[in-house]
Amino acid sequence: MGKLQEDIKSQSDWIVKAFASDGYNLDYTIDSFIQIDLFFKHNMKDGKPIKGGRLPTTGFGPVLFSIGAYVGETIINHIPGAVWITDDDDPEGEMKISIKFPNGAEIWPINKIFNRFRNGSEDSIYPYGYILSKDFTEQEFNQKFWALTAETKKSWWAFWKK
Repeated sequence: MGKLQEDIKSQSDWIVKAFASDGYNLDYTIDSFIQIDLFFKHNMKDGKPIKGGRLPTTGFGPVLFSIGAYVGETIINHIPGAVWITDDDDPEGEMKISIKFPNGAEIWPINKIFNRFRNGSEDSIYPYGYILSKDFTEQEFNQKFWALTAETKKSWWAFWKK
């Protein structure tokens, strides 16, 4: 196994422990992707990490890589024949890591996490994982996702409320 594939495994295991210390349960199920969306909801505001949150305001790349590694490992666990594609000789290899499906389709879970970070809930992880895996599992879409990850916004007229 190459270095990037070893990093993927170790960082995936690390993020499971890191999330657990904050009460998030990453158990390598597609439903656990809701926990990732909750993590972003609780640790970001207006497209930026919140002060004192679990995403550093700078140098957050390793955390995002670890979350992407977890997402990829989970997808591989649910899609038979899916494999990581890595290139240890590429200086930008970490950002080009992909997963290839038996039908030839390819996804980039680490890039997906960076998109979730940049674009917010429009790039939510749970629907992404559900759509990718639904043909391989018997699982129904978890409707709790909508209530758990809903954005709370104050009414324009309630500016005095905190």
